[in-house]
Amino acid sequence: MDEAPCISQIASLLADPKRTAMLWALMDGSAKSPEELARFAGLTPASANAHLARLTGSGLLRIEGRRGRRLYRVAAPDVGAAIDALASTTVASAIRRAPDVVLTPLAAPSSLRRARLCHGHLGGELAAGLYERMLASGWIERHEHRTEVTFKGAQQLAGLGIFTQALATPLVCDCFDWSQQYPHLGGALGAGLLQLFMQSNWISVANDSRALVVSDIGQVEISQLAAPAQP
Repeated sequence: MDEAPCISQIASLLADPKRTAMLWALMDGSAKSPEELARFAGLTPASANAHLARLTGSGLLRIEGRRGRRLYRVAAPDVGAAIDALASTTVASAIRRAPDVVLTPLAAPSSLRRARLCHGHLGGELAAGLYERMLASGWIERHEHRTEVTFKGAQQLAGLGIFTQALATPLVCDCFDWSQQYPHLGGALGAGLLQLFMQSNWISVANDSRALVVSDIGQVEISQLAAPAQP
């Protein structure tokens, strides 16, 4: 057991709802003061400072000085990735436990809900919408335990410069989206599409945030991908 990574140390920090509330408030890449984070978590300033000291000491948050003010920010992209993964697992496990129960969506900044980085591919409502259109248009097919790109889909993707036969495996898989409670596209194809969107300047990264910036042209172009043909 000595060789096992001591993930329990980080897990114990995240087990406190007040600390996770403060981390969640910083998932959009913002920097916030202790007072703001205290209000968000429903804590007194003294209690918030104690929690923030533990999160900073553990390497989950970092402190920035700005005009004499002390601000807190997520320390690195891997922290945001871990919180995002936990959010997805939390919602997905709740749905598996009670599939007929309609869950209340997790409260999150609109920028995170719209489009965000998820394991190297696009997540959020923009990604979930694209997945639905690709499914409805016959670009992909969903089976009980897998999702596959169809011949039609491969042809359409080749027209965009994405050649599925050249991509790594897994080519495509469903990735559960905590903000939409619906899958979006993962795997090598999901990563390839995000790369295409970024090379086309439709999407860009903002600081260390999980949130992605979508240009006006990008919103239009991505929303038209796999859209049904107009009569």
